[in-house]
Amino acid sequence: MSNNYRADFPILQRTTNEKRLVYLDNGATTQKPLSVIRAVEQYYHAFNANPHRGAYELSVKATEIYENTRDKVREFLGAAKSSEIIFTKNATESLNLVAYSYGMNFIQAGDEIVLSIAEHHSNLVPWQQVAKAKGAVLKYLYVSDDGTLPEAELEQKITAKTRLVAITHVSNVLGIINPIKRITELAHAVGAVVVVDGAQSVPHLPVNVQELDADFFVFSGHKMLAPMGIGVLYGKEELLEAMPPFLFGGDMIEYVEEQETTFAPLPAKFEAGTQNVGGAMGLSAAIDYLQAIGLPTIEEAEKDLVRYAIAELRKLPYITLYGCGDLVDKTGVISFNVQDIHPHDVSSILDADGIAIRAGHHCAHPLMKYLGVNATCRASLYFYNTRSDIDALVDSLSRVRGVLGYGLK
Repeated sequence: MSNNYRADFPILQRTTNEKRLVYLDNGATTQKPLSVIRAVEQYYHAFNANPHRGAYELSVKATEIYENTRDKVREFLGAAKSSEIIFTKNATESLNLVAYSYGMNFIQAGDEIVLSIAEHHSNLVPWQQVAKAKGAVLKYLYVSDDGTLPEAELEQKITAKTRLVAITHVSNVLGIINPIKRITELAHAVGAVVVVDGAQSVPHLPVNVQELDADFFVFSGHKMLAPMGIGVLYGKEELLEAMPPFLFGGDMIEYVEEQETTFAPLPAKFEAGTQNVGGAMGLSAAIDYLQAIGLPTIEEAEKDLVRYAIAELRKLPYITLYGCGDLVDKTGVISFNVQDIHPHDVSSILDADGIAIRAGHHCAHPLMKYLGVNATCRASLYFYNTRSDIDALVDSLSRVRGVLGYGLK
C-alpha cells in the first residue's frame, strides 16, 4: 500500500464531463477500496451460505467469516468480549435497538434523558419516542459558539435525575470531538448509562470503548470503507443480558414451545434472521485496510488537511464557517454557508465542477435552529482527500456568487 491512497479506490479514478471527481461527502458515506469490493465479491462468489444454520462445509465457512469479523470488531473497538458485539444494518438500527430494548424497559416516568443539541436525528428521535412513551424528560446540552460542549453544561444538566445520556462522539455537522470520557464519568457518578454515537469517530480516530467507559457504542460500516447494510452495536455484557430481544425469529432462540420461547445467549439474542455475512466480510476487509494505515496516521493526516482547508476558506470574505474555532478537537467536517446563496444552489454549482459536497440540514434540525440557519454546506474529508481537492473546492466556491449574478464581496 502506497501513500497514494486514491489509487486504491476505483470510483476516485472516474471523471465527470472531463472533471476528476472531488469527493467531499465522506460524512454521508465513504468510498470503497478495491480490497473491500473484492472481499464482498469473493464472499458471494465462493462462500455464500446461511450462517449458523447448516452442518455442511459452505455454511460452516460462512459462520466462520461472520464470527471472525465479530472478533475483529471486538479487537478494533477494544471491547472485552466478542459477545458484546452485536451486528445490525447501521448505526441508526443500533440506536433504535438500545432505545426500544433498554429505553422502553428501564426508563421510568420522571427520569431525565440528556442529549446534546448537535445530535443526528437517529440519536434524538428514538429518545423522543422513549420519553413520550415512558413519561420521561428530555434535557439538552447546548454547544458554545465554537461548537464545543461547555463543562458547565455537563455539570448542570447531568444530575441525580439523569438515567441516560445519549451523545455523539463527533458531530456530523461541526466535526467537534466531544469529551466522552468526562461525560461517562459524570453520568456514572449519578447511576446513568451512556449511549455513544460513534458513526463519525470510528472511521477517523482511534477508539477504545473500555477506556471511554461507554455503556453502548454504535457505528456504521459504510462510513469507514465497508459496504452499506452492516453496522455494529457494542454494549456492556451486563446491560445486554438484562435487555429483552429487539427482533424475534430464527437464530435468536434456544427452544420454542407452543406457548413459550427461551432465547439464545448473547450475541445471538439480538441477531434474528439471516445476517449480512457479505457485509461482514467487507467490514473485516475495511478494518484490515484502516489498520494497515493506522488510525493515528489517519487522524493526523485529516487534521493537517482540515487546517489547510479552513485557512483557505477564510480567505473568501463571503464564507461563514460553523464550529471552526479551536481546531484541536475537530475532525475533517467543515460546515459553511456562502453569502446570499442557498446551500442547494452551492452544491449544484460545485457539482458542475465535479465536486461533491452535502447541502441541507444534515439530519440535525435542532442544531440548525440553534445555529440560526435553515441549512449549511458541508465538506467532509477523509484520508484519501488531498490539498488539491481543497484547492478545487475553494476555486469553485470563488465563482459561485458570480454564477448567480452576485458580486464577489
